[in-house]
Amino acid sequence: MPQANNQNQFVLCINNKEYQASLRIQKIYQIIFDFKASQYQMIRVVDESGEDYLYPSNYFIPI
Repeated sequence: MPQANNQNQFVLCINNKEYQASLRIQKIYQIIFDFKASQYQMIRVVDESGEDYLYPSNYFIPI
């Protein structure tokens, strides 16, 4: 079971299909740990709007 920590975690966007207005390919985004979302292969990302939303986790790679 993944552990949440207080450090900032970031991912690199590698796909933005269906989310072109919210995500930019090759941009680094901060994520917020969400255990429930991870059970559904989703990730909580602070996107271009500055708010956090759920996106498919396979749209990102951890850095």
